[in-house]
Amino acid sequence: MAQNAIAGALAGIGEHCIMYPIDSIRTRMQVVTELNKQYRDASHKQWSKQRHLWRGVYSVILGAGPAHAVHFTTYEFCKEEFTKLLSTASTPSLNISNQLLAAGAAGGIATFSHDLLMTPFDVLKQRMQLTDSTYRSVRECAKQVYRSEGIKAFYISFPTTLSMSIPFQTIQFATYDFCRHQLDPQGTYNPKIHMLSGAISGALASSLTTPLDVIKTLLQTRGSSTDPIIRHASGLKEAASIIYTRYGIRGFFRGFRPRILTNMPSTAISWSVYEYFKWFLASE
Repeated sequence: MAQNAIAGALAGIGEHCIMYPIDSIRTRMQVVTELNKQYRDASHKQWSKQRHLWRGVYSVILGAGPAHAVHFTTYEFCKEEFTKLLSTASTPSLNISNQLLAAGAAGGIATFSHDLLMTPFDVLKQRMQLTDSTYRSVRECAKQVYRSEGIKAFYISFPTTLSMSIPFQTIQFATYDFCRHQLDPQGTYNPKIHMLSGAISGALASSLTTPLDVIKTLLQTRGSSTDPIIRHASGLKEAASIIYTRYGIRGFFRGFRPRILTNMPSTAISWSVYEYFKWFLASE
């Protein structure tokens, strides 16, 4: 348990920090605004101001460590229990299906505990990632959000986050476990296989859940909007309606490429770091 928690914490911090600049671009591209022109070329303009792309990274460091420690520890525990349960009630021909089911179900449960811890930090991160953000520190951002919007602002997107994260993590964990099993049936420590399996699982999961990510971004950044309709969006259905009314179906895929470019390598990094430290700590 301890080695899973330590490995998970280090994997989470490494994953989020390394890919943070691209994640900032993704957030800016997804923001719904009346003055949307300034975000259309976000990636082109912001690379010349790289210091702004790192703004808010400390919120990720504070949240990702404990959240990922809980995430991976819960995942490993649940997967082991589900595998035992399914193995007693199945035939050998269903082994792969059981493996996918156990990994997917464990990933879904682990996601709830992760998002419960991480969502407030994610709200602060996205507020600070905005191009026009005036916050100088995570502490200042947290104070101002609490004073102007109350504690609800930190969890306004939680239902949407769960509705996105549970399918995302279920797909990601199941795909990673499947790829790793197919490429290395012995289950040995193999950095190349861990990285490849992570990249495939991250690309697949992020591409399928982008629409929900766009909705989540609108809800988490609504307090920074000057548009009264966006500021008063109260949930998934209302946010989806705003996006569809203004941009149509294409609006749900804003920031699609940066999201894939963020999640594909970040998931590969996360699994690689996690598997390395799990192996390293177990060998000590």
